[in-house]
Amino acid sequence: MSQGIVVSKFGGTSMADATAMRRSAGVAKLKNSSIVVVSATSGTTNILVELSQMVTNSTWEGCKATIQKIIDNHLQIARDLEVPEACMHDLDELFKELKTLVRGMNLLKEASPKACDSLFSLGERMSSRLFTECLNQLREDTEVSCFDVRTVLRTDSNFGKAEPNFEMIKKLTDQHLLDVKYAGRVFVTQGFIGRDADGATTTLGRGGSDYSAAILAYALGAEKLEIWTDVAGIATTDPRLCSNARPIDVISFQEAAELASFGAKVLHPTTLLPAMWADIPVFVGSSYEPEKEGTWIIKDPKERPLIRAMAVKKDQTLLTLKNPNMLHAHGFLFDVFKVFNQHRVSVDSITTSEISVSMTVDDSTLLNRTLLEDLRQLGEVLVEEDLSLISLIGNNINHTPGLAAEIFNALGDINVRMICLGASKHNFCFLVNEQRAGDAIDRLHTRFIG
Repeated sequence: MSQGIVVSKFGGTSMADATAMRRSAGVAKLKNSSIVVVSATSGTTNILVELSQMVTNSTWEGCKATIQKIIDNHLQIARDLEVPEACMHDLDELFKELKTLVRGMNLLKEASPKACDSLFSLGERMSSRLFTECLNQLREDTEVSCFDVRTVLRTDSNFGKAEPNFEMIKKLTDQHLLDVKYAGRVFVTQGFIGRDADGATTTLGRGGSDYSAAILAYALGAEKLEIWTDVAGIATTDPRLCSNARPIDVISFQEAAELASFGAKVLHPTTLLPAMWADIPVFVGSSYEPEKEGTWIIKDPKERPLIRAMAVKKDQTLLTLKNPNMLHAHGFLFDVFKVFNQHRVSVDSITTSEISVSMTVDDSTLLNRTLLEDLRQLGEVLVEEDLSLISLIGNNINHTPGLAAEIFNALGDINVRMICLGASKHNFCFLVNEQRAGDAIDRLHTRFIG
């Protein structure tokens, strides 16, 4: 591990405007950040996604009006920061790239995944250029440079949700980011984006900026990874659902990973993997309130409570596949998951009986009509919507007698549709009607956390 390398990631709300950028730059200076990974300015990625949908059915005039929103926002930040002419020139080049790309997509009436990744990358490329100047104004004693992360973050060509090539990333990082290790330079770079072997721009999927930061921390052997957002760390549950939610000081990698996977919005689900591999401590804090303690995610916390936190994953659909041929047959589940693999759809939870299998997926999966048609080739498919997946996250859950009884006693009259227990000692999850999810969390938090 290289002592002193600090990778800090700032989210969209931390890049929202000049005031937010100055505040975040102050945090980066205070924490002596070596690599600063930034998201697009708040709302920009949503507008770029809107543009990708407009290009196939809107006029060029309509597209231009939407493009202008992005340009005006970034120009306002540039003026407020009083950036130099060189920065304005770079922004202008990015604006031209944005217009040219959208114009081409609009003429072809086509928004391919490859073109969309190039389009979506522009949000981070603009914000990183602006934040470089903002940080330069504060760190006069240190050279701050804007670094194109695509130089090192090599991925496959699965546009929209690219997979990193860690071996290549490590090799390229050693070649291009030596100054971070040995010359004390500070680099501002982009989250969310990468490049495939052919040089095409890729993205890691929504929320991938956290993942980008963790990948760089892993490749550099960083001392720590900081995730700066708009909330002061990880809470025992969503404060909007439970007024008694309270901050968590320290949590294990396994617990935090379960929380992220099952609905907690503070972290992207895959963020922690590279940090776990390299045993890099992860800090989660608020760029708006950096003086607050936040949450440390480490390998082995001293305290390991039975229930550490609770998460809710909304917009869940339960798919139940029935086929009498399942009885005493082998290979049936293989055929089921082969369908999900072909459509690149993940299953959150699963339970089986003699002649049926039930699986939870995000509601958006129902838009994939071909997936449902393929599943119906294997048997009768029942679809139940408007559900939420409740997860209790903690330690030694699957070896604690009486826990299930306590959970169901706390739930009282709330009907449980499906239960998953045993696959992980850190998680007990079940489905409830979406309208009762908040009530369920409130009751369970009172019972197990207080």
